[in-house]
Amino acid sequence: MSSHKQLDKASAAGLLVALGIIFGDIGTSPLYVMQAIIGTDKITDEVIYGAVSCIFWTLTLQTTVKYVILILRADNKGEGGILALYALVRKKATWLTVPAIIGASTLLADGIITPPISVSSAVEGLRLLYPNIQTIPIVIGILTLLFIIQVFGTTIVGRAFGPVMMIWFLMLAVLGFSQVIEHPEILKSISPYYGYQLLANHPGGFWMLGAVFLCTTGAEALYSDLGHCGRGNIRISWIFVKTCLILNYFGQGAWLIVHSGGYLNGQKPFYAIMPDWFLLPGIAIATMATIIASQALISGSFTLISEAIRLNFWPKVRLVYPSDKKGQLYVPSVNWLLWAGCIGIVLYFKESSHMEAAYGLAITLTMIMTTLLMSVYLYVNNVNKGIIAVFLAVYLAIEGSFLAANLLKFTHGGWVSLLLATIIAFVITVWLKAFYIKLRLTEFESLEKYIGPLKELSNDISIPKYSTHLIFMSNASHESEIESKIIYSIFYKRPKRADIYWFVHVDTTDEPYTMDYHVNVLAEDDVIKVTFRLGFRIEQRMNLFFRKVVEDMVSNNEVDITSRYESLNRQNITGDFRFIVLERYLSIENNLPLMEDVIMKIYFGIKSITTSEDKWFGLDSSAVKVEKVPLVLTPGKHIRMRRVYG
Repeated sequence: MSSHKQLDKASAAGLLVALGIIFGDIGTSPLYVMQAIIGTDKITDEVIYGAVSCIFWTLTLQTTVKYVILILRADNKGEGGILALYALVRKKATWLTVPAIIGASTLLADGIITPPISVSSAVEGLRLLYPNIQTIPIVIGILTLLFIIQVFGTTIVGRAFGPVMMIWFLMLAVLGFSQVIEHPEILKSISPYYGYQLLANHPGGFWMLGAVFLCTTGAEALYSDLGHCGRGNIRISWIFVKTCLILNYFGQGAWLIVHSGGYLNGQKPFYAIMPDWFLLPGIAIATMATIIASQALISGSFTLISEAIRLNFWPKVRLVYPSDKKGQLYVPSVNWLLWAGCIGIVLYFKESSHMEAAYGLAITLTMIMTTLLMSVYLYVNNVNKGIIAVFLAVYLAIEGSFLAANLLKFTHGGWVSLLLATIIAFVITVWLKAFYIKLRLTEFESLEKYIGPLKELSNDISIPKYSTHLIFMSNASHESEIESKIIYSIFYKRPKRADIYWFVHVDTTDEPYTMDYHVNVLAEDDVIKVTFRLGFRIEQRMNLFFRKVVEDMVSNNEVDITSRYESLNRQNITGDFRFIVLERYLSIENNLPLMEDVIMKIYFGIKSITTSEDKWFGLDSSAVKVEKVPLVLTPGKHIRMRRVYG
């Protein structure tokens, strides 16, 4: 297991930040869980005691034991989330790609339902004061504002998150405690006996697990945000958060016991336990808490997409780093896709009670995939096989039960999140398959055998000089290799004479914040290959990084970058630098198998609307030439053509 002392440290500021960033999703569940469990059914003692018992044990076994105690140990240099876990174990077996794709796509899909359900649940409380109020425009307004704010980064808003969530959790605890004091018999629910009775003997009791599961949906987001706060802060603040959540659920249970025999008739147990005078401030605090919960999920989606890009799971879309704060990230395309998805969900389902029917199905699949990847991680770290077997058996049984109960939601709207997940998984699969097809079809050549010709070309004054320094972005990871396409570009397309040829390769590491480079001088002042090793969380600013490498080499007297033009050389003027990025397109002359042909057509179709290679590498457009090269795929060899004379 990784032992990062820094990660395990806790501080007062860190605990407050953890409250604001980590627990928003799981912390706003009391707004809708009990209402989802009861629904339109009659309130009975058996259901209340059983449901509260199930909630208590779900939060204990699923959130506390699985996520807070076990899974938080699996950090990738301080980063968490299903893709960080996958990065730790992916070299062990190729099949691990499948749970990673399913887990990532279902997590993103559920992220589209979480903000609407949370904000709607809070805003609908206004109906207690204003029965005829239209909540949909308010919800859409709040969500739109939330997505607009992303452009500026969350540092400013983030400072307010912790204190607001502290007030929220204290409110949950006080409201719950006030009810438990009046009806302490609800504490019987701590016994798992009542949960067992509900699931095993109550008619339809097992299917209530689909609603019970909503109390732990934020556990996966808690793991995804590990990099923001550190393990120590999350674990310690969880003790406080869990206490407040349990008190509130027990309080809602106590209120429901008093109303046993009746029906909810649209009442929300969460707001019902509030004194009338506190309703308006209570709704305001709840709305702020749901906005914060949504924010955490949006940030989590950005993180997930940035990791997916590095793993070749997602198109290279533009990433923006709005502040210097580590982990701060904004992905414009994903931001507006999420916004469109959230608004669509609000307009389609209209009520939070309808969203509950769709919510949870996708995230159950994410949790099962995390369990599978975690068991491989434990195996890799030489944990006793018996312990791994127990872990797998217990959590596949628990999550399998949740999945079975949640499948009931499919026709009630669960299909929406699964459809979204399927679309996301389709894009990931196409991108990954295309990556391997391109890899297979890219031909590499030894750079050593071209050193002589490159030197000759460099000294051939009969060819006009293209640039003093010519820098090619290369995919060849081996230091002594180069793509044949680059050789074709230099010698055949239009001979490109330069004083120094640079070949730059970027190797993305599984560790988040690596920033190393290695220089291989193949021919002094003529041919140089630079390999960058950058972590999957590092913004690729190649202009800046390359300049730094050149400065280091100049200071070490390894390279002379003065212009070779005599008049400029005398004045010690630095030569010009020009980058060349080769952008591939699908050649008309290809004989790919049908399936691969379809994948490549979809790949290039998506690629045409995403960020270009030069922008992705962060290159200055004035000094970049993008060359289109065909991905020639075995051109048709048997061409029957006859020459006709006369």
